[in-house]
Amino acid sequence: MTAFARNQWYVAAYAHEVGRELLGRTVLGEPLVLYRTREGTPVVLHDRCVHRRYPLSEAPTRLDGDRVVCGYHGFTYDPTGTCVAVPGQKRVPRTARVPSYPVVEQDSLVWVWIGDPARAEPRAIPRAAHLDSPGWVTVRGMEPIDCDYGLLVDNLLDLSHETYLHGGYIGTPEVAETPITTEVDEGAGIVRVSRHMDDAECPPFYAESTGIQGRISRRQDIEYHAPCLYLLHSRVAPVGVLPAADGSDPDGFHTEITYAITPSADGKVYDFWAVSRDWATDDAGVTEFLRKNNHTVVMQDVVALNLLQRTLGTERTGYQELSINIDTGGLAARRILARLAEEGAGAAEPVAGAR
Repeated sequence: MTAFARNQWYVAAYAHEVGRELLGRTVLGEPLVLYRTREGTPVVLHDRCVHRRYPLSEAPTRLDGDRVVCGYHGFTYDPTGTCVAVPGQKRVPRTARVPSYPVVEQDSLVWVWIGDPARAEPRAIPRAAHLDSPGWVTVRGMEPIDCDYGLLVDNLLDLSHETYLHGGYIGTPEVAETPITTEVDEGAGIVRVSRHMDDAECPPFYAESTGIQGRISRRQDIEYHAPCLYLLHSRVAPVGVLPAADGSDPDGFHTEITYAITPSADGKVYDFWAVSRDWATDDAGVTEFLRKNNHTVVMQDVVALNLLQRTLGTERTGYQELSINIDTGGLAARRILARLAEEGAGAAEPVAGAR
């Protein structure tokens, strides 16, 4: 299993998922409950009542103003996790509190920090501004996968699998045939993998959404910000059409494909996915086409990764996998994840009431 890097930011939810209803999620094995105060501020608390461990995200637990009232015995918590009322007595035990977690809402994502609260630096969160910027239209979703989160990282950094797993949607022969270039910034924890195809078949995902006829030039430029955020900068255009010297590209179609890779527990990961475009932004048909088709592609990955996880669980002790050039980015990501996990080993548990 890929070790968890605790002192890092992870996406716990999309912003639109967090409201005045209690939402349960598990991140790095920690059960969380999310909600918004009446002023709209997101709150993340430990999802277990201190009394008898009843999940605070489960009915009939409810909000009373900005306070969470446990649905089992009525223990009541404020947004800092401090218990402010217990049943049958006026005195609240000093230890009656649940951990709260640093939380940041940015680019329509709700990020949470599970490690040492003193080390939580919001400025370290990588950006995905296209997710809620004017001029961009985004379709999105989330799928839980029963696999080690490192397998999803491998999957996304090696797009050659598009040719075989996603043929008929986004895969064409050129994706697997074209060599990649890889750049690694070990210090920043960033892996970049690029594949530029000058003359490629146009897959249905782009042919039917852009209207391009014939062959295309296609660029896939990946930025993986370990451990959680994956950005794929995609450009397609008719063969021979290149961006102008000043960077303008009126005949190119730019799509930003975003994944937030959030480990839920050992062998479980949340796959948050989004497809953003700055073309045909008023065309509802294109929006629905991209939503439906990308969901199909994601579910193909879900099925494959679930199967792969089960298969690896049956392998004999000492089995050695084989890696080749297309795995360069994934292997770099593994090194970075191992380092981040080691740096976070022995991290302080969340401080009750810490914000």
